[in-house]
Amino acid sequence: MNNLLKNLYPYILLLPVLIFIIGIFIFGILSSLLQSFGYFPAIGLYTFTFKYFKDTIKNPSFISSLEFSLYISFISSFIAVVLGVLLAYLILNNKNKIYNIYKLPIIVPHTVVALLIFILFTQSGWISRLFYNLGFIDNMEAFDKFLFDPKGIGIIIAYTWKGLPFITLITYDTLKKADVKYSKIAANLGASPLQIFLKILLPITLPTILLGFLMLFTFSLGTFEIPYLLGPSSPKALPIMAYIYYKSINLYDRPYAMAINMFITFLSLIIAIIYIFMQRLVQKYNKL
Repeated sequence: MNNLLKNLYPYILLLPVLIFIIGIFIFGILSSLLQSFGYFPAIGLYTFTFKYFKDTIKNPSFISSLEFSLYISFISSFIAVVLGVLLAYLILNNKNKIYNIYKLPIIVPHTVVALLIFILFTQSGWISRLFYNLGFIDNMEAFDKFLFDPKGIGIIIAYTWKGLPFITLITYDTLKKADVKYSKIAANLGASPLQIFLKILLPITLPTILLGFLMLFTFSLGTFEIPYLLGPSSPKALPIMAYIYYKSINLYDRPYAMAINMFITFLSLIIAIIYIFMQRLVQKYNKL
């Protein structure tokens, strides 16, 4: 009994804060859900309806925003996974401490990341100035437009830079714990480092990599700051579209904002379910 209390003691101390945080979270979700169904007493709406969901789905701007959000989330997560896995393998084979610099993006806030991307990649930024001085472009306006463009290149760069260290960390940890005897056997049989990576190490780390991809994808889908600061005027990411409806002077637009938020929540829940399912597969795989 004493051991049980000893184990629960830290959680008991955190309980007041947890209740407060969880309470705010649940209240926010329920409030958004009710408003998305048209129940908003503050402006005289008391009838539950699917009107706002139907109107949102039929709205071409919503479809464009959904496609844009899925596109930037998938591309940035995929690139971060590829680069993160390669970097983890490089660090595994080269213990040089200089590689620890890859962890830097973890501590950098998203607003600062957006500012850095703006300074570097805008047409009057550092990279365009460098290209101009080196003679690669005739004038800085000839530098490709990476920011505020419909392709979302600036957003993808920012998401990739932020997600890269996360993938590197979890992949490196998995590679470090992997049984090295298979790699040694393959090396003794004449396998190249690339073959060892593709045929042995990559299959071992693949479940972890997929979990990391899902986490990055979900996070990117709901992030507000970077698309707001670096995104195009059209199409907008889903969180930006919801924010515009929420800030509208017409309060009757508020349920549309909540309907979009519910779509984001629904997509995140689907990904979370996939994540849990894959995590169980990973656990079964590790026990084999």
